Amino acid sequence: MKLRIATWNVNSVRQRLDLVKRLAAEKAPHVLCLQETKVEDKDFPLEPFVELGYRHILIHGMKSYNGVAIVSRVPLEKGGRKGWCGKDDCRHVFATLPGGIELHNVYVPSGGDIPDPKQNDKFAHKLQFMTEMAEWGAALRDSETRRILVGDLNVAPLETDVWSHKQLLKIVSHTPVEVDHLSGMMAAHGWVDAVRHFIPPKVRLYSWWSYRARDWSASDRGRRLDHIWVSPPLTPGLESAEVLREARGWETPSDHVPVILTLKI
Repeated sequence: MKLRIATWNVNSVRQRLDLVKRLAAEKAPHVLCLQETKVEDKDFPLEPFVELGYRHILIHGMKSYNGVAIVSRVPLEKGGRKGWCGKDDCRHVFATLPGGIELHNVYVPSGGDIPDPKQNDKFAHKLQFMTEMAEWGAALRDSETRRILVGDLNVAPLETDVWSHKQLLKIVSHTPVEVDHLSGMMAAHGWVDAVRHFIPPKVRLYSWWSYRARDWSASDRGRRLDHIWVSPPLTPGLESAEVLREARGWETPSDHVPVILTLKI
């Protein structure tokens, strides 16, 4: 069976519903993982997703901020939510896909503007969040269980994941301490970067462009903040990956674009 999974920080699921419909029509992912849904569970637009064939839905949302969701055309089992850093701020939802594959959808805190945990509580929260995720991943690590972790991880780890490595070294999302923490998350569970499995690290690749840019495409000052990782047992089944850059140019876009992985399970 082939499985196509998309992850997308939609920056409000209700405002971007037409764009989600477009993604479903053009790319037909079996599973769509959303971040920054920005809606309480009671107000989540369930019916439009059901009409699109996404009848299996797990949501974890709050008013105006954060929020994650998994909507699926294939059955979901053993779903749940997880809190981090002693907060219930709707940043993680998980489910089991056909074949017993665990799917985790995560929205890592952005970290504010000042890359100093002593001066900036938001940055301290981000680092603590990634520390706890590394500990969680290490505790789950084994040689057999198949897992997928997707989401807006809010870190662009490689020099080619940002438009200017030198200029962004002191900018939140690409500072050395954040990259170290993200690397620690990856190493703790042995995660494989499924996108870079297909697109070599030497190739510049972004999934986010600021709204501040007058012409985002011409300036192309992007960052790769959105990721799909798989556990080693899934790597033989990896078939393709893409970052849907053109979605940044859709009408009333999110500042993030979808990242899509196709694999055999």
